[in-house]
Amino acid sequence: MYGEYGERELGGSSFTRARAGEFCLSCRHTSMVQLGCRPWNLSLISMIVLAFSNMLLTFLLLQSENCRSSSSGDYVQETNGVTEWDLGSKSETRQDEEVQVSQQCSTHEFVEDGDILRMDPKLGRWDARRIYKTFDGVLTGSLFPRLSETHKVCLATQSSVERLHSIVQVAHHWTGPISLALYAAGDDEFEVLQRYLAYLRKCYAPIRERIFVSLVLPKARLPRRQPRSFDIPDSELDCASPEYILKGLLKRIPSQHNVWRAQNVYPQNHLRNLARKNCQTDYVFLTDVDVIPSYNLTRTLDSFLRSSDTCDKCAYVIPTYELDTRIRFPQNKSELVRLAKKGLARPFHEKVFIHNQFATNFSKWILDVSPGFFGNKDHLKTGKVYVSHDVTNFELFYEPFYVAKDTVPSHDERFMGYGYTRNTQVYEMFVAGYQFKVLSPVFTGHWGLQSKRGRPAWRERQNNFNRNLFEAFKKEVFARYMRDPLKLIKTQKSDRKSLKVH
Repeated sequence: MYGEYGERELGGSSFTRARAGEFCLSCRHTSMVQLGCRPWNLSLISMIVLAFSNMLLTFLLLQSENCRSSSSGDYVQETNGVTEWDLGSKSETRQDEEVQVSQQCSTHEFVEDGDILRMDPKLGRWDARRIYKTFDGVLTGSLFPRLSETHKVCLATQSSVERLHSIVQVAHHWTGPISLALYAAGDDEFEVLQRYLAYLRKCYAPIRERIFVSLVLPKARLPRRQPRSFDIPDSELDCASPEYILKGLLKRIPSQHNVWRAQNVYPQNHLRNLARKNCQTDYVFLTDVDVIPSYNLTRTLDSFLRSSDTCDKCAYVIPTYELDTRIRFPQNKSELVRLAKKGLARPFHEKVFIHNQFATNFSKWILDVSPGFFGNKDHLKTGKVYVSHDVTNFELFYEPFYVAKDTVPSHDERFMGYGYTRNTQVYEMFVAGYQFKVLSPVFTGHWGLQSKRGRPAWRERQNNFNRNLFEAFKKEVFARYMRDPLKLIKTQKSDRKSLKVH
C-alpha cells in the first residue's frame, strides 16, 4: 500500500521493494527517523486492516442485496411486460408483501432448497382406489409458510403439463400463497415437467417464493427415474416467452405417449382435493390454472374476509369472463364491462354451455357500472370488495369459481376427465345448505372466446360416462343430507310412476 503511494509521489512506474528500501535509507536523515524507519511494516499492517474492512463491507452489501432482490418491487421491474400476457402488476398494492419480505430477511427463516423435486416415485400416497399416487410438497416457495400465516385466503389450482405456462400470469396477479397440484405420466412427461419447473423458478420470483407444488402420478405410467436437477444456462434463458418455451419442451414427448394421454382421463378432482388440502389458510379460492385473477384481488379479498361477518356456510363467487386474446387484461371492472359491450369479453362458457355460469346473473353484476345506476359507486374507485347479490336461481350444472372455508365437501374422485367434476361438488354444497354470494368489483379472466367447434369427441364420451355415475351420486347426497332441493330424486320417482301408468 505504501509502495503504491510512493510510486505516485515519485512519478516512477516501476517502483519496487528495492526502491522502497533505498527510500527507507534516505529517510534516516529526515523527520521520519522517529518512526524507526519501518514504513514497510506499517504498510503491511495497513493492508491487513484494509483487507478485513473490505471483507466486512462486502458481506454487509451482499446481505442488503439479498433482501432487496427478494422484494416484490424488484421482480416487478425485472418481469414487467416481458411475457405474452403483459405481466405488469402496476395496480397491485405491494405494501403487505414488502413487510413480509423484510421479516424474512431479518429472521433468515427460509432457505432456498433448489429445484429438485422432493419425492420418490416408488413411495407416495395412494388414492382410495389405488389408481393414482399423490405427493405433497415436492417444491415449496420460500415465502409460502409466511404468506400462509399473514393471509386469510390461499389460491388452490391444478394443471397438466401442457397448460402449465398459465401459472406465470396467475402468480403475478395473485400475491398471496398458491397451492398448485400438477399431473404427469411416464418418464418423458415427468422430465419435461421438471425442466419447465426449473425454468419457471429461475425466471420468476413470484413462482420461487409463493407456490407450494404437489404432484399426482398415474399407476399405469409411474416414472421409473428419480427426480434430478436441470441447470439452464443464462444464455438459453428466455423469460419473455413461457408458452413458447413449454411448446418446445413438449415436442420431446413421443407421439405414442400423446395418444395414450388422449385415451386416458385426467384426474381433475384428485388434483383439486390435493391443491385444496395443501392450502394452510382458513379460506381457499379454488380455480383452474388458466383462470387469471383480476388485479388487486388478493389484497381486497383479504380485507373483505377480515371485515365481513363470519359465515361458515357461505361461498363467495368470483365472476369469470372469457377474454379476446387480442386485448390486454382489464385493469378493473369498468374496463371489463366496456370490453364486453364491444364483444371482446363475455361470461365464461356463455356460447359453449350457458348453464355453467348462468346462475351468477351477470346482468345484475354489471348494474353498478351502468349509466342509470344511482347506488354507491365508491367501491369502483377504491376497489373495495362487497357482495353484489345472492345466487337465487341455482341450477344443477352451475360451476362457479368461489372462495369458501376449506370445510366444504370434497370433490368426488369417481368423476374424472370432463363433465360432472366441478358441478357435482357445487351441487352437494347447495344441498348441504351453502349460500352462494356474488362479489364485486373483482373478477377472473380466461383467455379465448370459446365455441363448440373443434371440441374433440373424447370429451363427450367422458361426459356421458360421468353422467351415468351421477345417478348414483345424487342418491348418495340425498341419503347424506336428507334434502332434495332441486327435486332430482322425486322427479325420478314420478317418472317411474308415469311409465307404469302408460
